[in-house]
Amino acid sequence: MNPRTLIILIILFLFVFTKLSAEPEKLVTLSGYITDSKNGETLPGATIFIKSLKAGTVSNNYGYYSITITASRQTIVFSYLGYTDKVVDINLLIDTTLNIELISSSQLLNEVVVVGELTNANITNTQMSVNKISSKTIQSIPALLGEVDLVKALQLLPGVKFVAEGSSGLSIRGGSPDQNLILLDEATVYNAGHLMGFFSVFNNDAVKSVELFKGDLPSKYGGRLASLIDIRMKDGNTKEFHGNGGIGLISSRLMLEGPIVKDKASFMVAGRRSYADIFLRLSSNEDMRDNILYFFDLNAKVNYNINKNNRVFLSAYRGKDVFKNTGFGMKWGNTTGTVRWNHVFHEKLFSNFTFIASRFSYNLGIPEGNERAFNWGSSLTDYNLKSDFNWYFNSNNTFTFGISLLHHTFFPGTIESTGEESFITRYALPNNYALESAIYIGNEQKLSSIFVLKYGLRLSMFNNIGPATIFDYDDEGNAVDSTTYVNGDFFNTYTGLEPRLGIVFILNEVSSIKASYSRNIQYMQQAQNSTAGSPLHIWFPASPNIRPQTGHQFALGYFRNFSNGAIETSAEAYYKITNNAVDFVDHADLLLNKYLEGEILLGKGWSYGLELMVRKNSGKLTGWVSYTLSKAIHKINGINNNNPYPAPYDRPNDISIVANYLLNKRLSFSATWVYATGQPITFPVGRFEYGNAIIPVYSERNSYRMMDYHRLDLSVAYKGKNKPDKKWHNEFVLSVYNAYNHHNPYMINFQNDPDNPDVTYAEMTYLFGIIPSFTYNFKF
Repeated sequence: MNPRTLIILIILFLFVFTKLSAEPEKLVTLSGYITDSKNGETLPGATIFIKSLKAGTVSNNYGYYSITITASRQTIVFSYLGYTDKVVDINLLIDTTLNIELISSSQLLNEVVVVGELTNANITNTQMSVNKISSKTIQSIPALLGEVDLVKALQLLPGVKFVAEGSSGLSIRGGSPDQNLILLDEATVYNAGHLMGFFSVFNNDAVKSVELFKGDLPSKYGGRLASLIDIRMKDGNTKEFHGNGGIGLISSRLMLEGPIVKDKASFMVAGRRSYADIFLRLSSNEDMRDNILYFFDLNAKVNYNINKNNRVFLSAYRGKDVFKNTGFGMKWGNTTGTVRWNHVFHEKLFSNFTFIASRFSYNLGIPEGNERAFNWGSSLTDYNLKSDFNWYFNSNNTFTFGISLLHHTFFPGTIESTGEESFITRYALPNNYALESAIYIGNEQKLSSIFVLKYGLRLSMFNNIGPATIFDYDDEGNAVDSTTYVNGDFFNTYTGLEPRLGIVFILNEVSSIKASYSRNIQYMQQAQNSTAGSPLHIWFPASPNIRPQTGHQFALGYFRNFSNGAIETSAEAYYKITNNAVDFVDHADLLLNKYLEGEILLGKGWSYGLELMVRKNSGKLTGWVSYTLSKAIHKINGINNNNPYPAPYDRPNDISIVANYLLNKRLSFSATWVYATGQPITFPVGRFEYGNAIIPVYSERNSYRMMDYHRLDLSVAYKGKNKPDKKWHNEFVLSVYNAYNHHNPYMINFQNDPDNPDVTYAEMTYLFGIIPSFTYNFKF
C-alpha cells in the first residue's frame, strides 16, 4: 500500500468513527461575533477560552464563533493579538448569542503595552507553520524611504526569504515566488510589487489582518505549493467617521472610514500615490521633465449588516505603475473585486458565498514616430465562484467544507506596431483557457484534553479548454507536430487528492508538540528570466506537456510559552518534496514564444530546514528573533549534467531581529537587523571561440554565491500630545535604512577587460547605501 492510499484510509476511518453523538449532559451553544470596541471591525482568529475545560475555539475569518459546552456557569476569556483580554462570567442554561467587543491596546493610557493572546492559543492551535502579524506591528517596522511595507515585514519571519535586495518577491521554505498564493479579500494578487518590486502594493492603512501559512494550508485553500498569504482589508468603522494618512518622501496616502448607517453599514476607502513625476517636472533638464514615473493604489470596501444572520461585503482594489519617457513606456497593475455574503443558517452553521474577479496586466513599448514603435501587452484574468461552510457540530468537532470554481484566461502576449513609420509586424500568441475546481472537507477533532487532531481532504481538478493548439516536442525541445482543439473543448484534465493532517499533543498549559503533513498541487506556473522584481513574467497553465507540480510537506514542532504567554518560543523542522519542479533550459527564450513549453524542463526538488523563533508580545520592549537553517535542492534532467544543484532561492542561514521599544506614550524606537547567506549564482569560468564569436563556458548551475547579505534599519517615532478633546493627532517618524551603509549586491554583470579581451571581470551592482527618510503621519 502506497503512503497516499494509507493516508486517505486513515482520514476515512477517522470520519467514520468520529465521536459525533452529543455527550449525556445537557449542552448549550454559545455563539456570536467578536469585534473592536472602537470601530466595530470584526476580529478573525480571536481566541475563546473556556477556563473549566482548559480549551476553546477561535473565531473564523469574519469574527464569528460558536462553541457547544455543558449548561452551567462558565468563565470565558476572549482574546486577540494587540487587544486586552475580556473575561466573562456567564450562567449558560440555553443557547445564547453573546457578541463581544475587545479594547485595542492602543486605546489604553498606561505605558505598558498589552499585546498578546495571553491564553496560550498558539499552544493549542492545530494549524502549525502559521504566523500572524498585525498592521500595528507592520507600522512600527523601519522601512525603505519610510514606505510601510507588509511584504517586507513578512520577510522578517522564520522560513521567509527575500529573493533580491528591495524585492517584493518571497521565497518560503525554498519555494519560488510563484508558489505563494497571495489573497487580498480572497482575490488573487499576481504581482505584489511597485517600482520593480521595491515597494509592495498593499497600503497598510487599509489592512486589518495578515496571516501567513507555510505549506500546511487549510483544506479550503489550494493551487500553490509554498504558502498562503491571507490579507484582509478593513471593513470600515461602523460607529463614527475617522481618517488617517501620511506624507513621505516617495508617496502620500489617505484612508477614510465611517458608518453609512451606524452599527449597520460602513465604508472604507484608501488611496496612495507616489509623486516622483511631479518633481521631475521641476528639473532643469528638459528630457527629465518629459519623464513620467509614478504608482498608485486605491482600496475601497462597503458592508451592510442586513440582520443578525446576514451580512454582505463589496471590496475592490486597483493598483498601477507607470513609467514613460520620450523613447520608451511601461505600465502594469492589478485589479480585484470581491462580493461576499455571510449567512448564519443556525448558530452552529455559518456560510460564506463569494464571487471574485482578478486581473493582472502589463504593457510596454516605444511610442509613435519611431521605426521600431510597438506596443506589447500580456494579462491574466480570473473569475472565481465559491461557497464555504463552518459547521460547529459539537464541542469536539468543527467541520469545514465547500466548493470552488475558478476560470483562468491566460493572455501570453501580443506585439503590434504603433504608427505608420514602424516596421514591427503584429504577432499574437493564442490565449489559453482553463477551469480549476475543488471540493473539500475538514474537521478539527478534540480526541481528549491533550490530543487534538486536524484532518481534511481536498479534491481538485484542472481542465484545459479550447480553442488551443498543443505541440508535440522531441527530446531536444523542438516542436515536431501539433493538435488543434475547438472552442469549448475540454481536451485535458488533471485531478488530484490533497490530504491535510495535523496533530497537537498538549504537554501542559504552556507547551505542546505539533506535527503535520500536507499534499498540495499547483496547476499554473510563472516564466521569468531573473529573480529581480520585474513584472515582465508570463503565467502558463499545466497542459498535456507540462504536468502540475505536486508537493509533500512534513513538519514537526515544539512550542513553549513563558510569562503567561507574553513570550512565545517555537522550533519547527520541515521536509518538503516537490515533483515536476519547473526550471528552464540554459538561455531560454521565455517571452512571446509560442513554443515556450519546449524551453521547460521538469524534475524534482527537495527542501528541508529548522526554524527557531522567540517573540515577546507585551511590555515596553516587544519584537522577535528568528533564525532559519535550511537547504533547497533541484535535480532536473537536462540541467547541470543531470546532477543536483542549489535551487535559485537556497540561502542556508537567515537571521532576523525585530525590536520595538516604547519609551513613553509619545516616543518609541524601532530597529531591525537581517542577515542571509548570499544568493546562489552561476559564473562564467572559461570561453572558447566558435567562428568569429566568443562563447562563454559556465560553471555548474548555482555553484557560486554572492556576498552574504546584512543590513540594519532604525527608526524613531514621536507622537503629538494626545488630549482627550483633540480631534487631530500627529506622528513624526524618522527612519534610516541600511544604517551602517553596507553594500549588498543586487546583481553581477560580467564584462570583458577592454585592455585584455582574454580577461573577464565581475562587476557588482549595489542599489542602496544609507538612506534616511522622514514621514509625517496623522489621524482624525
